[in-house]
Amino acid sequence: MSAPARLFSSADRRRAHHGRRRGYVAPSVAPADAPAATGSVPAMTVLTSEARDVVTAGRLAHLVTINADGSPQVSIVWVGLDGDEIVSGHLGMRQKLRNVQRDPRVVLSLETGHRNAMGLDEYLVVRGTARITEGGAPELLQRLAHVYLSPDTRFPPVDDPPPGYVLRIAPEAIGGVGPWTV
Repeated sequence: MSAPARLFSSADRRRAHHGRRRGYVAPSVAPADAPAATGSVPAMTVLTSEARDVVTAGRLAHLVTINADGSPQVSIVWVGLDGDEIVSGHLGMRQKLRNVQRDPRVVLSLETGHRNAMGLDEYLVVRGTARITEGGAPELLQRLAHVYLSPDTRFPPVDDPPPGYVLRIAPEAIGGVGPWTV
């Protein structure tokens, strides 16, 4: 098995095999710039309304990308939604973005701050395929700063920030502990 394939390996195959009854969708890998099939039905989002609420609640997200050697790389990021994509803004080309350029598979996890009736802390896990668009990071970061910091925050707090990059994640499967799991 090649090193980058480790992120979605035997555990995902087991879930795909054993989880069909529960509606688990095994992750698929396609290049971020792959054209959509012509004549196909638009893909429905896998994000439930409850999962969308978690993504937009201003909770820090743990973004996992794959290093060149196949090991995981984890970053804490602010996230929001743009349509059905989860987005995060980045002013510079950092390791997480270089990893996505090479291998678009990502995993995001977010704690919700809620505890369920069984006493378990709820969390959301999103597996997906990411792509990078140039520009728009300062505007996205400003929008997210209103959620993560305060409505009157100016972010980034510099004059004339670089255009940066927006990481766009197309969710393919969700899990964790919460009402978005069955």
